Amino acid sequence: MIDREYIIKEIINHTGINGDININNSVASRIEHTLLNPEATKEDIKILCDEAKFYGFFGVCVQPYWVKFAHTLLRNTNVKLVAVCGFPDGVHRPEVKTQEARLAVLDGADEVDMVMNIGAFKSKDYDNVVQDIKMVKNAIRPLIKLKVIIETPLLSEEEIVKAALLVEESGANFVKTGTGRNGPVKVRDVELIKKAVKIPIKAAGGIREKELALQLIRAGAERIGTSSGPKVAGE
Repeated sequence: MIDREYIIKEIINHTGINGDININNSVASRIEHTLLNPEATKEDIKILCDEAKFYGFFGVCVQPYWVKFAHTLLRNTNVKLVAVCGFPDGVHRPEVKTQEARLAVLDGADEVDMVMNIGAFKSKDYDNVVQDIKMVKNAIRPLIKLKVIIETPLLSEEEIVKAALLVEESGANFVKTGTGRNGPVKVRDVELIKKAVKIPIKAAGGIREKELALQLIRAGAERIGTSSGPKVAGE
């Protein structure tokens, strides 16, 4: 039988930045330019998409309401469209998350960033956490990538590792560090996740400078979620 607690402790005790990692791609090509503010307007979304096209960002990340509009702006471009799901707290019923994700894909989303049920996780209802993620994954087309936000600022190091393992177990495509609503991402968070799982990592939350983005990439992040894309890419 696998001793999960032992594995978690080993991961925590043996992490660190791999300084030899060669960052072949530019920072810009890893950025998901993000606008999730409730007061965002149609003009704000247009600016977001225009900036993503201009700087060559990987994608944009928006609220479900704006997916259809953003899709019209990004048609015939290489910029991917990402929709959040169960945002920002993750406590929606699985059926609600499932429908939200399905509709986002129908509206044109290429990827979905769902929030893990943090309360269920903190309650150690791990089967429900995994089932929640699986339901959303099964509701969207196989080619649509699912990222799961584990909200690292609310978790201990042990919980970060445990949450990442559950996300991988559930069949999701990425672990995402946070929403940015409860605190910034730390390089240490990415180190822990990278050591724990083989699936890619999206770092998000308080990333406003290129140097931090580079540190996170060196620690293992494949994607960078930021509302300060031009600043991060242009420094």
